[in-house]
Amino acid sequence: MITTPVSVAVVRLPHAADLPLPSYATSGAAGFDLLAAVTDTMEVHPGSRALVPTGLRMAIPAGYEIQIRPRSGLALKQGIILPNAPGTIDEDYRGEVGVIILNAGQDIFTVTRGMRIAQAVLAPVTRLTWLEVHDLDATERGEGGFGSTGLVEAFIEAEETGA
Repeated sequence: MITTPVSVAVVRLPHAADLPLPSYATSGAAGFDLLAAVTDTMEVHPGSRALVPTGLRMAIPAGYEIQIRPRSGLALKQGIILPNAPGTIDEDYRGEVGVIILNAGQDIFTVTRGMRIAQAVLAPVTRLTWLEVHDLDATERGEGGFGSTGLVEAFIEAEETGA
């Protein structure tokens, strides 16, 4: 299904003046790449967090948000994750977009200027209204929480039996 693109106003800040605007890597990509607008390299030690500037301010249209997500290659190869993923940029935020990264790897990670540091997805927002009731409908799962569907138990059993 081909959809009509949604226009998003963007301001490129001085420290990102020479960087390209975010773009989709392929025609089928859901997310566009955000680039690091660091003025010098930034070292992120194992177990440490950092806020990476993008040098961009955006006016997200009403009824949308931008979700900031990790790049799978950085997660796999360097252990770089986003501790609040997906991060949400609300439609009424007008400050610089920054990406919080966490080095879950074992080596120092160096952020360089123009590096693809995260991906972002423009997503519609559905708002809710609460309907307070006295009870909820019954389901097979009921109030079973973490691991109650048997997946955790099956994994533990497989580990114990070597299956």
